[in-house]
Amino acid sequence: MLDNGPEFRSRALTAWSEERGVRLEFIQPGKPVQNAYVESFNGRLRDECLNANWFLSLRDARQKIESWRRDYNEQRPHSSLNYLAPAEFAQTRREMHA
Repeated sequence: MLDNGPEFRSRALTAWSEERGVRLEFIQPGKPVQNAYVESFNGRLRDECLNANWFLSLRDARQKIESWRRDYNEQRPHSSLNYLAPAEFAQTRREMHA
């Protein structure tokens, strides 16, 4: 499910999904609790990456977004993971089950 933000309602996203056979499902407008995890992520992506950067080209956008994604998924502590970075959390889980 996707939120109804303008960046997720574009013709480009619709065309991309149709070309790949991906069905997009949007939450009802004004109902963010229908998809709270994605809603939270989308807000962070928008505030910390999309609104914080000036993209000079598609290549530049890909590099900046990938850098943010790596930081978010590998380095940044997450409250839902007991304030560990995802990589640290995964390592502690592996050690617990070894």
